[in-house]
Amino acid sequence: MKQEQWLGAPSAARAVVVGGGIMGADVAVVLLRARCKTVLVEPRQALHQGIREKIAENLQAIERGDNIGLLAMAASIDEVDWQDVNLMIECVPESLEIKRELFKALADKAPAHTLLASNSSSFPISQIAQGLPTQERMIGLHFFMPAHIVPLAEVVLGPATDPGAADALSAFMRRCGSVPILVRKDVPGFIGNRLQHALGREAFSLIQEGIASPEDIDAAVRFGFGFRYLAAGPVLQKEHAGLDVHAAAAATIYPSLSNTAIPPAVLSDKPKNGQLGMKSGQGFYAWDDARIKAEKQRYTRALQASLRILAEDLPPIEP
Repeated sequence: MKQEQWLGAPSAARAVVVGGGIMGADVAVVLLRARCKTVLVEPRQALHQGIREKIAENLQAIERGDNIGLLAMAASIDEVDWQDVNLMIECVPESLEIKRELFKALADKAPAHTLLASNSSSFPISQIAQGLPTQERMIGLHFFMPAHIVPLAEVVLGPATDPGAADALSAFMRRCGSVPILVRKDVPGFIGNRLQHALGREAFSLIQEGIASPEDIDAAVRFGFGFRYLAAGPVLQKEHAGLDVHAAAAATIYPSLSNTAIPPAVLSDKPKNGQLGMKSGQGFYAWDDARIKAEKQRYTRALQASLRILAEDLPPIEP
């Protein structure tokens, strides 16, 4: 593939985002804020105007409202002129069959210089790429919701992915203002989700065993060690504290940590009983419309404030 096309400015590139849901729309904001010409493919044409308005609102919030003019909407990949497209980011529903059908179709439509990325949070890129002739230029590009606020972007290599393409995509995302990390082996959950699930397994096990309430688990993370993670990740933080101290504590604590291979009943029983959290009005917490609205507003304010704190550590947007 023509990797040199990836080392230029985002404003000289052209991208396609397939899937106009919440994630796809937010990924479009990430690209557009760096003046990357972007086509958003969403088959439900009735939603196009609303999606465009939401993207425009998010761009306006970061004082890049004029960049909405770089966005085009399409109802099908057949409507896209693929010859000048440098990057395709798939944000379709989390179904292996749907994803494989899309990439199979793109094998014939997208030229050899187009990098084909999947935002899948659960399917390894090697599984999506299996049997396709485009494996060398297929790569995972996993964002975290909301993608236009959370800086991290995981660049995931499959066994057949061209390493040069991964390096080039990382450089491109950095110029878009994201913080890319390389996931060098295509493991389930990549890095971020594996760390989250390791914490979640212990958290739900502590609830299951009656050691702590959901409220106290959340407080322990938000106002304890999680509070420090905004300043330093788990490895760097232990450099501050001393690796000797951590190693000694780990030797004592590790043997007692949960190693269950299945989710504890306190978690797995919730979906079985229709308790899905905000979606259903009940999870570990009770939700009504007013509380959902207030919590989402608080959550967004906290994320935006965190982003301001981290501003000096984030790569500048380089259109």
